[in-house]
Amino acid sequence: MKRIHHLNCVKVVIPMNDDVIGHCLLIEEDDNLLLIDTGVGVQDVEHPNERLSAELIEAVGFQLDMKLTAYHQIIELGLDPANVKDCIVSHLDPDHTGGLADFPNATVHVSAEELINFYSDNPRYLEGHLAHNPPIKEYGISDEQWFGFEARKVKTSLKTEIYLIPLFGHTLGHCGIAIEWEGKWLFYIGDAYYLRAELEDEQNPAGQLAEARADDNTRRLESMEKIKALMKEHPQIEVFGYHDREEFVS
Repeated sequence: MKRIHHLNCVKVVIPMNDDVIGHCLLIEEDDNLLLIDTGVGVQDVEHPNERLSAELIEAVGFQLDMKLTAYHQIIELGLDPANVKDCIVSHLDPDHTGGLADFPNATVHVSAEELINFYSDNPRYLEGHLAHNPPIKEYGISDEQWFGFEARKVKTSLKTEIYLIPLFGHTLGHCGIAIEWEGKWLFYIGDAYYLRAELEDEQNPAGQLAEARADDNTRRLESMEKIKALMKEHPQIEVFGYHDREEFVS
């Protein structure tokens, strides 16, 4: 059996938007499960001040809910969380990594640049989210191409073809994730934009927030232009990001 599940694993409320989500993917292939980004985790909900800090919760606008954790949702689907063998992360911001500790035996797949950034004392990260010392596979520069993008083939326990696609800027190692699925391509772009509306409206408030949060805003804008060109030239590719409710299909 092969299925893909779209999970909302984050709820954030901010003044400009009271329904910010965290769009994660769960790929089911026979008895193996793979998560793409992990949202807020069980330990974040149970120990919010220790794991996240009251300051971060207030600054981001986290609304912590056990039912939103990937762990809980996997159980609700009738699946076994112990079968999550791989977690692919677009980047290591805490709203993408909180659930990693809920799958302690899963291999974490991440770009080499992002792992370096994570351990560089960049204040955006929470090193505690990797304190359980999971096995990590890091992916460096590749000669492979995917529709004009550099493509780093992810080696997992699944047969599904998956690539990390560098979309640097939001963080220094941020990647999108391309998935070949039933004869077509899905392109999850993580936080390359917060809302799809940013692609056409440079003054969109979400874009201003994205600029403020970017490690390298010039590269972030370059990544957005590449996404726009891909969508125009290859409309058959399904493109979606992490935070936009309108792109989420449960």
